[in-house]
Amino acid sequence: MGKIYEKEKRNYSAMPAASLTLGIISIFTILFWYLSIATGILAIVFGVKSIHRSNSKVGKAGMVLGIIGLSVCIVIYLFLTVIILLYM
Repeated sequence: MGKIYEKEKRNYSAMPAASLTLGIISIFTILFWYLSIATGILAIVFGVKSIHRSNSKVGKAGMVLGIIGLSVCIVIYLFLTVIILLYM
């Protein structure tokens, strides 16, 4: 029974939790583009790696949140840039 526990313990990775945390941070920091883009990209990368390694649902959630945070940030700042350029 101890060997099974050691095998499960070796397969554990913190990447899914990191992906979910970074995805949430990327959504909450949308107004700060430098934080949102960095955390969104890291959430996507960690989510993809955790999906490939262990097919983690938490990794999938983190990847989705990273994509949402990154895309909303980019859309907001592109919209603001176009508005500023049109009215100057």
